[in-house]
Amino acid sequence: MAVVNGHGATMAGAGADPYGTIRDVTILIREGVIDWIGPANLIPVDAVSSAREVVDLGGGWVTPGLVDCHTHIVFGGNRAREWERRLEGVSYQQIAREGGGILSSVLATRNATTDQLETEARVRLNRMIDHGVTTVEIKSGYGLDLQNEMRMLEVARGLSDLGVTVSTTLLAAHALPPKYAKNRGGYVDLVCEEMIPFAAGAGLADSVDAFCEGIAFTVNECERVLLAGIEHGLSARLHADQLSDLGGAALAARLGARSADHLEYTSEAGAEAMGEAGCAAVLLPGAFYFLGDGQKPPIDALRKHDVPLVVATDANPGSSPTVQPLVALNQACVLFGLTPAEAIAGMTRLAAGVLGLEDRGVLEVGRRADLACWNIGEPAELAYWVGGLPAQAVISGGRRIR
Repeated sequence: MAVVNGHGATMAGAGADPYGTIRDVTILIREGVIDWIGPANLIPVDAVSSAREVVDLGGGWVTPGLVDCHTHIVFGGNRAREWERRLEGVSYQQIAREGGGILSSVLATRNATTDQLETEARVRLNRMIDHGVTTVEIKSGYGLDLQNEMRMLEVARGLSDLGVTVSTTLLAAHALPPKYAKNRGGYVDLVCEEMIPFAAGAGLADSVDAFCEGIAFTVNECERVLLAGIEHGLSARLHADQLSDLGGAALAARLGARSADHLEYTSEAGAEAMGEAGCAAVLLPGAFYFLGDGQKPPIDALRKHDVPLVVATDANPGSSPTVQPLVALNQACVLFGLTPAEAIAGMTRLAAGVLGLEDRGVLEVGRRADLACWNIGEPAELAYWVGGLPAQAVISGGRRIR
């Protein structure tokens, strides 16, 4: 395969050219990886004419395929009525305490058939692919028992037949199920002693995650969950400091988690700990926007301590009902003050690092050929247009899937 007649934002750049621009680029793909990339006037003789398939950019741009490293796209039902209640003045926390919030999605997910969960998740993921996603992380967390948490992970794994890479995360420590309302320790035991070993042993999860928050789990409970996951070979992630500062960012850093996600209430000490540990910040502007909290993540402190700034959709039914990655790029710039180059790097190269997939996220020889082709005049347009336009072509592992 050859990609021709346009420009490349390799995302390997820095300084004056953070996009790593190659004008009049040609990319040659062989056996699923990038075999050659450079200006068309330097291309090996007859390389394009001998390619089995040629993708013509028509003067547009090609970037690495987008990596959405934080989603919850396997779920039943929706929470539109709860959104209405929030607009009427009821807080997210109050709805959760009344048995709504995550628990309402748990009920809908448990009541949905596996076919229903799969069909609806396919619709969501197909829309993401239309807008350039080639790698996606999908969390469980709406089952909250062994059977349904594993069912969610199985559905997520099955979505890889759409041609994208699917990374799965066990988020059983998402909320306390009503059955364990008076037995918190018993539920944490279930997560650590049954769910994590089963998911890891069956190859259903790549990572473990927990929701460290006053309406969810304490720092000590989350530490136990993450350590159990690490013991069983899973990488660690953490929902941290979204609604209050419980020290989640510092916990993620101390345990060597790949990321701490949300971070609206993270202190500078937490940001410093993340920087020292190499723990990435996954910014989720969709949830910030939809919940209307007003407390922004400490972007300046995260930059000061060299914390990688990653961007994801957080696609979920309660706090970020979007499957539009380009909306998240726009929100990261408008709401959090990232530059377009920072935002795009945060959904390509840096997001791939959060998932431990160092073979993608940059356009260079030897990397996996995950590419998104766009009918745009410059890379910043990916974050400029609110919602953007569907990708002109999407290539995953050297195979065109759009």
